[in-house]
Amino acid sequence: MKMLIVYTYPNHGSLNYAFLQNVIRGSKTNPNVKELKVLDLYDEGFNPLLVFNEHKRRRDIHTDPELEKYRQQISWADKIVFIYPIWWGRPPAMLLGYIDQLFASSFAYKDKKGLFPEGLLKGKSVICISTMKGPTHYPFLWLNNAHKMLMKRALFHFVGIKKVKFFEFGNMESPKGKQMKKLEKIYRYFKRLD
Repeated sequence: MKMLIVYTYPNHGSLNYAFLQNVIRGSKTNPNVKELKVLDLYDEGFNPLLVFNEHKRRRDIHTDPELEKYRQQISWADKIVFIYPIWWGRPPAMLLGYIDQLFASSFAYKDKKGLFPEGLLKGKSVICISTMKGPTHYPFLWLNNAHKMLMKRALFHFVGIKKVKFFEFGNMESPKGKQMKKLEKIYRYFKRLD
């Protein structure tokens, strides 16, 4: 398995970074993980802003040379792991900007006759690890599961990725948030992942 981790948090002293380290640590002891790459969007200086003008057209974004290495990373990976906080009920703007630019027509999907396009990323799988200040069930009970619907149905299923797993960790700013137990859960999961 070739695994790409897309990490989206601006502070390496954070709990999100500890989750990243546990994903890496677990994956390195897993014989099923043959290759591992990490894309830290903040360290990379990734520009999340869409620019469309007379020189850059939306319909050509799938060939934008500035995004080629990121397209190659997605094409290369069998499994993509996203690590990010949930802010205002959704992933941060940095990650959404990455998604807007990389999961583009003619790369991630192709329009065809009918209601739905053809997903071009079939065969890949995704794991989303997200943290939030509020309770774990807040997105489900208060926001009608908007985060999972956005990521799973509106994005991943649209581009042909059917296997999507979520770890949503709530109460992460609370002293009773069981942070160490949750970090250990992620380490064990990636150690056994196949």
